[in-house]
Amino acid sequence: MKNSIKLTALFLLVSTGLFAATTAKAEGSVVPASKAEITFSSLPSHKGIEVKVENTNAEKAIVIICDKDQNVIYKDALPSYKKMDKGYVLNQLANGDYTIEVIASKQVVKKEIHVYDEDRTRVFIVKE
Repeated sequence: MKNSIKLTALFLLVSTGLFAATTAKAEGSVVPASKAEITFSSLPSHKGIEVKVENTNAEKAIVIICDKDQNVIYKDALPSYKKMDKGYVLNQLANGDYTIEVIASKQVVKKEIHVYDEDRTRVFIVKE
């Protein structure tokens, strides 16, 4: 009888120690910051640019298009999904240099866009 009481007490002591160690580890662990993968490509019709955002967390993304003087021409908010993509038709922009900026998961990606005419066709180049 004494042995069963001792074994039960020992079991309770060990299980309490394991529970406390597991809880302390979970509370002290560091969660890495979420990042978004942001990519740019041309639209199939070649009249603009497509922005793709893949978030590890479902957070909204902001897209801002500015001219060379940093005047905001267009601002858009993409919905809070893990995968988002949206095309921006840019054939109404005048020839020149522009900046497209995407903000997602506390990350900012800026790309330069050069717009010009070639053989009566508006061409967009995203500079790397």
